[in-house]
Amino acid sequence: MFERFTLSARAVVTGAQEQARELGHSTIGTEHLLLAMLAGDSGAAVVLREAGVDRAAVREAVVRHVGDRTTESAAAAERDAEDAAALKAIGIDLDAVRAAIEENFGAGSLRLPRPAPKKRGIFGKQYFTTSGHIPFSPRNKKVLELSLREAIRLKQKFIAPEHILLGVLREGGGLAMLILAEREVDLDRLRAELTRSLEARTAG
Repeated sequence: MFERFTLSARAVVTGAQEQARELGHSTIGTEHLLLAMLAGDSGAAVVLREAGVDRAAVREAVVRHVGDRTTESAAAAERDAEDAAALKAIGIDLDAVRAAIEENFGAGSLRLPRPAPKKRGIFGKQYFTTSGHIPFSPRNKKVLELSLREAIRLKQKFIAPEHILLGVLREGGGLAMLILAEREVDLDRLRAELTRSLEARTAG
């Protein structure tokens, strides 16, 4: 399916991961797709802005609903560095200890399960800082599937950011939809404008 995505749609998908990482979230939700769309200049971004949805307002809403975990991550990293320095001062090389334990007990044997965060986000989601790959939420995977269905419905062989946003609207749940409702966006009009944008692209 991913080969059908236009360059701008791929930028939305990869940008959503960056948005989640910037906020220290462990899962890529529909809100991160919305932020990534608004970071570009695709037809979907234009339609959203014309509907009164801007990136700054969306980011503020995301932080209000689920928090910004980046400061927690920085504080934890600083504490880890201080601990390692204290151990080194008394002659204990933490890296050498870790290597010896992993050699005897296997790679990752020191990796502990993450403690539950103190605060839960909307719908009971947990958010905490992560590095490396961040997975898409089940809802977001469904949205991407629905973007393909929207392309098929419109008899188009490509998937653009407009299709992804139509997928968000068709799925009907998640934080992106809550934010659009809070902004009092006319969803029927938004669908119509997205469809018009896609049809203009095909005609061109």
